[in-house]
Amino acid sequence: MSSTDFASLLLRLALGGMIILHGLNKMKSKSSLNGTGQWFASIGMRHPARQALLAALTETFGGLFIILGLFTPLACAALISTMIVAIVVSHRKCGFFIFNEGQGWEYCGFIIMTALALATTGSGKFSLDHALDVFTNGWISFALCAAIAVAGSTLHLALFYRPTSK
Repeated sequence: MSSTDFASLLLRLALGGMIILHGLNKMKSKSSLNGTGQWFASIGMRHPARQALLAALTETFGGLFIILGLFTPLACAALISTMIVAIVVSHRKCGFFIFNEGQGWEYCGFIIMTALALATTGSGKFSLDHALDVFTNGWISFALCAAIAVAGSTLHLALFYRPTSK
């Protein structure tokens, strides 16, 4: 076992496990999903109930795919896209640090960079990507992940974000 394969496994378990918990937390009860939807409405998201469910499912299944190391660059792209949207609609106006009032974009930025690094290095030998012999070229995986993440978040914002004027 190489240290890179082991590091990829640790990274997948940490990132995937953490983001699964975020998704499940949004869906732990009908009131928590409704609360997420209400918050989405308050920050200018159209179709907030659907957006809340979409965010929860993206986090839950994206995290699962990351843990399994299955289609890792695509799962990372979904996670990065979600974090880009979170930064644009909520966190960027609060500055960098997460301990700022309203929570800055530090946490989301770290998740973006971690997911991008994982997509680039690959999921390692202990993954379904390795077993299926897919996504083995780091630079292609990087480019694919980055392009899908930017396109997905841009499209999502264009279709669903309507900030309220103050």
